[in-house]
Amino acid sequence: MIVASYNKGTFVPFIVEQVEALCKLGVTIDYFGIEGKGFIGYMRNLPALRKKINSFHPDLIHAHYGLSGLFANLQRKVPVITTYHGSDINDHKVRPLSKLCMRLSRYNIFVSQATVNLIRPSQRYALIPCGVDLTELQLTEKADARKKMGLQIDKRYVLFAGAFDNPVKNATLAKEAASLLSDVNLLELKGYSREEVTLLMCAVDAFLLTSHTEGSPQVVKEAMACGCPIVSVDVGDVRERLQMVDGCFVADDRSPETLAELLKKAFDFCGRTNGRERIKEQKLTNDKVAERLKNLYSQLTKESE
Repeated sequence: MIVASYNKGTFVPFIVEQVEALCKLGVTIDYFGIEGKGFIGYMRNLPALRKKINSFHPDLIHAHYGLSGLFANLQRKVPVITTYHGSDINDHKVRPLSKLCMRLSRYNIFVSQATVNLIRPSQRYALIPCGVDLTELQLTEKADARKKMGLQIDKRYVLFAGAFDNPVKNATLAKEAASLLSDVNLLELKGYSREEVTLLMCAVDAFLLTSHTEGSPQVVKEAMACGCPIVSVDVGDVRERLQMVDGCFVADDRSPETLAELLKKAFDFCGRTNGRERIKEQKLTNDKVAERLKNLYSQLTKESE
């Protein structure tokens, strides 16, 4: 059973895609969505969680994010696996609660080595980044993608890796870097459907990530799958993901000047990167990640028998 936040009336797409891949492998899964924030908000969900457990009879609970894992562990009937996605480790206010969750969980999953190094877990754990689906839409030619998204053919576009008003994404740095270049349109990644995001990644000249902190950012893997040139600060597992990806660059510092120079190199690349092939080589497609998770589920279920 999956336990995760449901405050926006839906589960985040990468969790849903991971579940769909697991279901294709024969794993029977149901969801429990947590609605509400803070200690009291989470506690109000506990009776419903217990009711769900009694009706679904799961062998395991897989919780996503530390606070969801801590909540799932308030019941001790079903073993809990918790995946930590970065913000639950990088935020010093949330980190102590994630540490408590690690002690209570039967098994812990981290999405990047950077978070493992930061938290130094002593309990049983695995490093399993979330995967991405590879689709035909990701192969859309730039001109076709621009036409579908209403972008001009002769303009230069850079897609920013998030909403401008999200302080963690550090839009100020991205805007400063873009301002050093002439005729660059910086697009905000906000308010688009999954299909539109894919088309934007096919349409733009480069993808730019300037976050203060990250775990294993899905948007980088999604941009790789689209063959989009990427420029990023050294955060989370981005440097590892972009190793040997032509047309993609990780900055050695966080100056606007460095990022602007790397954007020039990305523009000069003028083509589709080999990011899609690197996703396959790194076994970061959802089907490969699902195989690892299914094996882990089987192992822990046998131990509980």
